[in-house]
Amino acid sequence: MLNRMFGCVRVVWNRTLAARRARYAAEGKGTGYAETDRALTAMKRDPELEFLNEVSAVPLQQALRHQQAAFAAFFEKRARYPRFKSRHGRQSATYTRAAFRMKDGTLHLAKMDIPLRFVWTWPGVDVASLDPTSVTVARDPAGRWFVTFHVDVPHPAPLPATGQSVGVDLGLGDLAVLSTGEKIPHPRDWERHEKRLRRYQRRLARCRKGSANRAKARIKVARAHARVADARRDFLHKVSTDLVRRFDVVAVEDLQARAAPLDEGGRRRAGWPPERGGQRRLRLLVPGHVHPGDPPDDRVGQVRGAGRGRPPGHRPAVVTCAPGTSGARRVG
Repeated sequence: MLNRMFGCVRVVWNRTLAARRARYAAEGKGTGYAETDRALTAMKRDPELEFLNEVSAVPLQQALRHQQAAFAAFFEKRARYPRFKSRHGRQSATYTRAAFRMKDGTLHLAKMDIPLRFVWTWPGVDVASLDPTSVTVARDPAGRWFVTFHVDVPHPAPLPATGQSVGVDLGLGDLAVLSTGEKIPHPRDWERHEKRLRRYQRRLARCRKGSANRAKARIKVARAHARVADARRDFLHKVSTDLVRRFDVVAVEDLQARAAPLDEGGRRRAGWPPERGGQRRLRLLVPGHVHPGDPPDDRVGQVRGAGRGRPPGHRPAVVTCAPGTSGARRVG
């Protein structure tokens, strides 16, 4: 049933995006959420799309809202242009309060006969006490399933001030060098991950397109990529959390590595970029209020607390766990 829901969400997203692009190309006009909502009603009346009525309507409407938010972010130059969804990419469906029910720690989704089983691994929090505002069920390309509960929690207590500040210089030989002289080395286990990834990619390249063996090999490649991404994310979160617990202000050099010149060996030139007018662009990270999904270098606001961009006292907490498996993880 969840796979069917993912397919319906994907159909609604892709058809709506195609209609937006076609209208803008023909008339030069944009499309608002109300128009896409009416188009969704027309889709559900289409005999060829009758299967849209077999799933809950809430995730389909949430897909329209997400697309509207994606276009708003694009026009504000905070994100790239929305793209079509593929069946091989990450799949997700969001349920609001009207489409799910939490009872005694069990999750019941709309138009599902049995409750959704999941593994809870957040210590110190009773899942039966949660009152989520929405629930997102997702499946990544590696075949891992996750359930995300969006919960309003009290504002975290800020850490005591340390009176210390630090500058962080991103480097090539080391991941970063602090103004205190401390060096943060690169993790040394990337070669093992890359070796495994190359082996799986060679196997995938030898498989015939459309075959069952290619589908299995593709999943192995996706799992290898997910393992690398998880390791990198874990390392960055540990480093950034350590910095914001030790320092009140963190200044990070704002580099664009893609624009760096290459040397004769095709590598990024060390010591780039040169100083422009005696100054370099610095990103100053001061205590602020951020979402757990923000980049790791913004976790200073999450740990220190304060009010950056969100009202005080409201901090959305995201808890992610895997249904029916022991692969649950905590975000934020």
